[in-house]
Amino acid sequence: MANDTPMRQIRAKYSADTITVYQAYNDAIANAAITAQRFVPPFKTDRMTWIKPSFLWMMYRSDWATKPGQTRVLAVQIRRSGFDWALEHSVLSHFNPDVHESREAWKGALSCASVRVQWDPERSVSLEKLHYRTIQVGLSAESSSRYADDWIHNISDVTALAQKTHSAVLSKDADIARLMLPIELPYPLTSNIARTIGVGSVG
Repeated sequence: MANDTPMRQIRAKYSADTITVYQAYNDAIANAAITAQRFVPPFKTDRMTWIKPSFLWMMYRSDWATKPGQTRVLAVQIRRSGFDWALEHSVLSHFNPDVHESREAWKGALSCASVRVQWDPERSVSLEKLHYRTIQVGLSAESSSRYADDWIHNISDVTALAQKTHSAVLSKDADIARLMLPIELPYPLTSNIARTIGVGSVG
């Protein structure tokens, strides 16, 4: 990615109707979700769940699918209408004076929101920090239920892809590893959503 990549930009694998996000779970949750093609128990909708459009950030978070409880990486195709709804109803996890009227107003909105947005440094194929950020979307309460029950188009297990990519990285074949990665392109946003999630602000 060129050095002129915006500080905040959603990059994702998406089609006209769906966007792919990633999550990592234990075997019990992953197997149940793949079988049902939606999230069912032991997945819990009363807990916040974070979805990530960046495959490499998921690799960073799960340490290439080796962390306890995160050994199965799922690619979840969800409806773009659902993803956009989540962004429209989100509140940033951190106060941003370019977005919020005041710290008090932000705290009040955050306490009521079922969707949180957080921007973290994007990662290279070696999982080093890059100069621009990637989005995580936290879903709880209403939004988590919508995600689990209504938005999902397909769930697939991409743990093998994580392992193969990691093996290439360990073998110092970074170019080969990059060729394995899902193609993630800038995701289109309405001006209202861009303003809500802080796209274009500096902080």
